Amino acid sequence: MAGLLYLQMPHFALTRNCSALWSEHAIISSTIADYVIEAGNGSEDETNREVYIVYMGAAKDSLRDDHAYVLNSVLTRNEKALVRNYKYGFSGFAARLTKEEANSLVHEPGVVSVFPDPILKLHTTRSWDFLKAQSTPLKSHSPNRASNTAPSSDIVIGILDSGIWPESPSFSDKGMGPVPSRWKGTCMKSFDFNSSNCNRKIIGARYYHDPEGDTVYATPRDKDGHGTHVASTAAGVTVPGVSYYGLAAGNAQSGSPESRLAIYKVCFKYDCPGSAVLAAFDDAIADGVDVISLSVGSFAVFRSELKSDPIAIGAFHAVERGILVVASAGNNGPSLNTVVNDAPWIFSVVASSIDRDFKSNLVLGDNKVIKGEALNFSPLSNSPKYPLIYGESAKAKDARLADARQCFPGSFSKRLVKGKIVICDGKDHSYATSIKVGAVQEVSGVGVIHITDPIGGTEREDFGDFAVTEISSKDADIIFQYVNSTSKPVVTILPTVSTIDFKPSPIMPSFSAKGPSALSKNILKPDIAAPGVNILAAWTGNYTEGVPKHKQPSQFNILSGTSMACPHVSGLAATIKSQNPTWTASAIKSAIMTTDMKSTISSSPIFFNVATQKNNLKAPITTETGSIATPYDYGAGQMTLYGPFHPGLVYESSTIDYLNYLCYVGLNITMVKIISRSVPNNFNCPKDLSSHHISNINYPSIAISDLEGKKVVQVTRIVTNIGEDETIYSPLIDAPNGIKVNLIPNKLHFTKNNKKLSYQVIFSITSTVLTEDLFGSITWSNGKYIVRSPFVIAKS
Repeated sequence: MAGLLYLQMPHFALTRNCSALWSEHAIISSTIADYVIEAGNGSEDETNREVYIVYMGAAKDSLRDDHAYVLNSVLTRNEKALVRNYKYGFSGFAARLTKEEANSLVHEPGVVSVFPDPILKLHTTRSWDFLKAQSTPLKSHSPNRASNTAPSSDIVIGILDSGIWPESPSFSDKGMGPVPSRWKGTCMKSFDFNSSNCNRKIIGARYYHDPEGDTVYATPRDKDGHGTHVASTAAGVTVPGVSYYGLAAGNAQSGSPESRLAIYKVCFKYDCPGSAVLAAFDDAIADGVDVISLSVGSFAVFRSELKSDPIAIGAFHAVERGILVVASAGNNGPSLNTVVNDAPWIFSVVASSIDRDFKSNLVLGDNKVIKGEALNFSPLSNSPKYPLIYGESAKAKDARLADARQCFPGSFSKRLVKGKIVICDGKDHSYATSIKVGAVQEVSGVGVIHITDPIGGTEREDFGDFAVTEISSKDADIIFQYVNSTSKPVVTILPTVSTIDFKPSPIMPSFSAKGPSALSKNILKPDIAAPGVNILAAWTGNYTEGVPKHKQPSQFNILSGTSMACPHVSGLAATIKSQNPTWTASAIKSAIMTTDMKSTISSSPIFFNVATQKNNLKAPITTETGSIATPYDYGAGQMTLYGPFHPGLVYESSTIDYLNYLCYVGLNITMVKIISRSVPNNFNCPKDLSSHHISNINYPSIAISDLEGKKVVQVTRIVTNIGEDETIYSPLIDAPNGIKVNLIPNKLHFTKNNKKLSYQVIFSITSTVLTEDLFGSITWSNGKYIVRSPFVIAKS
């Protein structure tokens, strides 16, 4: 989680225009105007200040008295302390405080938590065609994802990211109707952005600039490209005939081309202050967004308790208002326990590959072609005429042989490398491939052959004009045989070509975060996998880094990360919401999770998939290393496009579920009532606060963490029928060896639409001890719909 990343923030103070005068006893007016930032006075007290977030729970219709009192007590001591005030979706503020001042606020009435402002990070087209190919279309329903006049024109996706490049063709509003009358957002002006940059597609744009930062970032305009890429993946219009300098050619598509976009720029140079993220949540709730898409998060090693995590806090209040929050789960894989943004009210998304790959073969002097994989625009001749040398043979006099073999910086003799293509051993990962390539470039080498055993279809780094390819150890042996057979080995590296229908796909890439959740092993995280490898989407128009010679900057770029996976789910969710406006956020989440990757042939009599995690070879999805993937890798599975529109049954998590969760993680009833705006009068924290009760939250998946100690664990689930009025569902249980699963009842008989029925799942252990976490699933079917819930039994 984010709160343990304690970085010293830039020192600036703040004053503001306000409709009420500041005084020791004033109740602060709820009509607060824009902030006015001023430089600090440089005093010793000012130097010791940093930004703290003071979180005070739910907001009311007017500024809470305790919020006003605590804020006023801060401003009385330093009228320039306030950085941001949160008052729409929740209560609190961010202020420049000394450590002593922050500690003094912890026990003030109404204060839930006080914590340093963390710096979060961005989690940095064929993907939709691949999802179509992997999804079995409904016989009675194929959602319209191409027209700008569909009902989803009134659905608004809030993008919390690095801003927007409004001139991109992906954000054309041609054919779209008027901006929804309910919309309350704004289009903030800046030195390079004005109201005309918003349209009927981009209907809102805000920024939350660090006043001590570079003023070029004081604008909703995207300077980094990440936010533009994410926004166009979620809700860009279809743009025909696009590519990245000829690669990945096709139509740029999105999950919800009919939806509107509201942009909240919270990231600057890839840093995203938690105080800015909270301010964006606060505004997005007030503006009236329907879905929030957040490709931002902490590093897995920096975790805090729930009440000190800006994303968990903001998402809780958004979900409480009926807004679905979709977030990237992080890029800290392949280790376990690396998933972030894993609170149960957040839809946590990991990345999977698609069936597109990028090939850059090499040709030896004997005309033998070796398969390579990379992303480059090599200007080298297609004829093998460039001298070839192994890294260790080009060692500088004072360098280590092993360093030169690995192409480490400073290990080469320029005399030996100049004009040659260098073979680099990739076994040691102390340096990234780009650093090794830079080491060769620095001594005038003309190309790199990197031995890394690449996995087809996985992430490809862009090396621009420099000739780089990655090959397998097996093919490296062929190259070395050739090198040893001639006194003057030569080679060339061919420019990249893109291929499709790569098998197997999808693959779970090594960078994608893995479960289980560090918050609780009794909630299965991540939730879902979506395309996040080599994704083509819109880009800023002035980005010149890596542009091939004699080319103009591309309007589209190829990126990888859970950042790219997240907007795939956000866009799909927006389209589902548009066609099912009464569905709750948790119902939409359930529909996507319980109808994942297809594994049947299209002629099956069932409307759509059997919901097992299969690739396009009809074999189990694997990780990048080739091992069988588990729900810790992909959650409920790879998202599918058609099934979620008619899921049959849904699991709806209620406010009570989330309130109970707050109790289970250690908050008392007094604190819970401060945090939530919708606590029933008769609600109390359960008497038994054992963490294993978290398993009873009405989630679409099930996780059990103490079966060994208890021998038998029972959990309850409630499903809502959103299919036919009269129908009967029967179960199919896939239990691992050593685990017995019973269902009570073993039939679900619905007599009307929207009826809710509960069932109990009784897990018992038949082994004396669990040596590893075990996985299985419970699938309900009425012969037409299939509703699958994965489960995990975690070892003690």
